[in-house]
Amino acid sequence: MEEFEHIVYQQNGPIAVIMLNRPEVMNALSPALISELLAAMTEIAADDEAKVVIVTGAGRAWSAGVDLKALNEGIKEGKFDADDMLKNGNTLMHLIQTMPKPVIAAVNGFCYTGALELMMSFDIIVAAEEAMLGDTHTKWGMIPKWGMSQRLSQLVGPLKARELSFTAEAISGKEAARIGLVNMAVPLEDLDNKVGEIVKKIIGNSAQTIGAMKHLFYQGEQNSLKEGLQIEQNFDLAITDRAEFINDFAKNK
Repeated sequence: MEEFEHIVYQQNGPIAVIMLNRPEVMNALSPALISELLAAMTEIAADDEAKVVIVTGAGRAWSAGVDLKALNEGIKEGKFDADDMLKNGNTLMHLIQTMPKPVIAAVNGFCYTGALELMMSFDIIVAAEEAMLGDTHTKWGMIPKWGMSQRLSQLVGPLKARELSFTAEAISGKEAARIGLVNMAVPLEDLDNKVGEIVKKIIGNSAQTIGAMKHLFYQGEQNSLKEGLQIEQNFDLAITDRAEFINDFAKNK
């Protein structure tokens, strides 16, 4: 794994942990941070040892959203083209949705706009009750390009999605759990333990089957029910990582 400046990466056996690490700007998503996050996720996706990924934020935010200042400065200095961050962000979210490992967002604090778009591509989202989440595109006069207009309504329903986007009002992690924007919300001091409990359950199961299920869930989201059912019927994968579990079960039956 390469060295990073804007994220912190650690791996403990099958568990990969990434921390967004720009606390001085509430972990705002600069082009460099997105590039590093994409690089880290790409390496993890290809790492057979890694079974689950957790992404959290340093300080009091998960991420405050896109860092417009860093974006504009980078364009002026010729470090990248205007479309680079758009493309990298969409590539990152597609990778998160299609890599054969669960990716968990541990939303420890503020999560706005571009960060909310990023968060919605994750498989499981656990938020601190105290966290604040919101879509502020309409406040700043910006059109979403990372999927807000599509994924938000899929998660919370079209009426609630319109309300959140049109008012640009932030909601608490507790309210986000109530409306289905996140899986669950717990007090901030319990966030790491709750995520750890979920991870423990995940890595106790067949990683190959989880990868297959994730693929089928994604295909179902991209197609009609009829097409999704046909994809499931036609899908075939040899599951080889449950042999020891099945043998032990048969012995103890």
